[in-house]
This record gives sequence, structure tokens and C-alpha cells, in this order.
Amino acid sequence: MFKPNNKMLNSAALSLDAIVTPFSKKQEILNMIKNHTPVKPLTKDQRAYFNRVIRVDQAGELGANYIYAGQYYILSNKYPHLKEILQHMWDQEIHHHSTFNKLQLKHGVRPSLITPIWTVGAFAMGAGTALISPQAAMACTEAVETVIGGHYNDQLRVLDKLFKDRELIDGEGNYEINEIIETIKQFRDDELEHLETAIKYDSKDAVPYMVLTETIKMICRVAIFAAERV
Repeated sequence: MFKPNNKMLNSAALSLDAIVTPFSKKQEILNMIKNHTPVKPLTKDQRAYFNRVIRVDQAGELGANYIYAGQYYILSNKYPHLKEILQHMWDQEIHHHSTFNKLQLKHGVRPSLITPIWTVGAFAMGAGTALISPQAAMACTEAVETVIGGHYNDQLRVLDKLFKDRELIDGEGNYEINEIIETIKQFRDDELEHLETAIKYDSKDAVPYMVLTETIKMICRVAIFAAERV
């Protein structure tokens, strides 16, 4: 079995110091994840935060999945020019949700107890804003992805601080932390791409724009707070 040498491990450690990982280093880390298993257990506090990240992100990606499902259900036939772009964003959210489902099972993390409420509420949010107008649906996307992008960045900063001593890299290292960091970075980039798409497709022309976006942002922040703890 391939084992990274000290130089490779040091490079991997340095690449994790920033929120953005260069592509070459990202591939190196992902290859290390693929070929190794964690051998150094997390501390109690580290494990608690690790589980919290998986729990809230699984719930959030479930919600995003149903938001896009609601938008697609209402808009795809009435506005054919939006069908492909809505499908693309929805497919990415399905992938995000599936990934966190697998991580949840892999690490034995219990799901959030508010998942049923989030499912119904997310579909209603997506379909409801789509019924107002395509621009309102895009304003919903802009608001949701603004909050989620910021949430993922906050998680990356905490993960970087929590594991600052790099005990996860020493020796064989703890590759489950590398895995969650790289997963969050990739999904964060996808969400910000959705944000840019929403603006491109006239989210700021929604009426009433400020009421919609600020209300949805507040709902998302409350949902994140609750999913982390319940």
C-alpha cells in the first residue's frame, strides 16, 4: 500500500492552512484519503464538532435538495429556458445530500430531529417563491446560497483552528478530517456558483427583493442553528 513520505505530509499540512486549496494539493489529499484510513482518534471535543458539522450539513443539503425540487416542479415547464440550469443546480444538491448521507452513516452521526420539518418547509419555500415569479425563485436561491456559502466558510475556519496543531497530519494522520475539509470546500464552491447563477438570471429584479431575501436568510440561519443542536 502506498504511504506518503514526510515531504508529502508537510505539503498536505500547509495546503490546509488556507480556506482555498490549490487543485494539485487537493488531488494529493484526496488520493491520500482514498488509500488510507484514520489511525489517530479524535479527541472528545474534536469528535463532537466533527459530528455537529456532518449533522447540520446533511440537514442543510437535504433542505437545498427540496428547495430546488420545488423550483423545478413549478418553473421547468412554464419557463423552458430555465429547465437546464435548474436541473444542473438540483443535480449538484442531490450529490451534496447523498455525500453527507454517506458520511453520516460512515461515522454513525445521528440526523437532526427537525429533518421532517425542514423537508416540507424547504419544498414550500422553493415552490412558493417560484409561484411568485422566476425572479423571486432566483432571489430565494441567492439568499439561501449566500447563507450556506458563509456557513461553509465559518466551518472551514473552525476546523482549521480546532486542528491547528496538525496532529491529524503527524504520522499516519487522520484522513477523515482531510475528507470533510475537502468536501466542504468543494460544496462551498458549488453553492457560490449557484449564487452567481441566480444573480445572472435576474434575482435582483424580484419584487419585493429585500423582503424576500432577508426573510429567507433569517429562516436559513434559524434552521442552521436548530439543526446543529437538535
